[in-house]
Amino acid sequence: MAKSKFVYVTYIATTVDRLWQALLDAEFTRQYWGQDNVSDWKPGSRWEHRRGDGTGTVLIVGKVVENDRPRRLVVTWADPADAANTAVHSRVTFEVEPINKMVRLTVTHDELPSESDMMRKISNGWPRVLSSLKSLLETGKPLDTWANQSMSCSPA
Repeated sequence: MAKSKFVYVTYIATTVDRLWQALLDAEFTRQYWGQDNVSDWKPGSRWEHRRGDGTGTVLIVGKVVENDRPRRLVVTWADPADAANTAVHSRVTFEVEPINKMVRLTVTHDELPSESDMMRKISNGWPRVLSSLKSLLETGKPLDTWANQSMSCSPA
């Protein structure tokens, strides 16, 4: 089966450390994503993407592949039903690079089956999530990216 890749690049007026915290801290991710990213973030450790509504429902699971703080984070990404089937896991790489008084964030989601439901979800979801992250870091207010439920499509 052919594999696809999705790449999103954004520039954010923030510091590398603040962006890194925003990517890994569950309380921070809940503000702009509505979800908690939970792990100890050590290579080989499990990570979970949990609903931030207090139910703790696990939406996405994976393993931490690489953590080169604060430059690069690589995780696998899968539906919880596919947790044991690593052949269907995709991979997300976050690359953080300081540029003057801003940070370039590149998110690459690859190893995705072409024309899959996950590809459709992340193609719509990552731009929304990362725009909300940018807004939160620059203005102190996240975007209500899931307000229009007919367009709702979290990367999860």
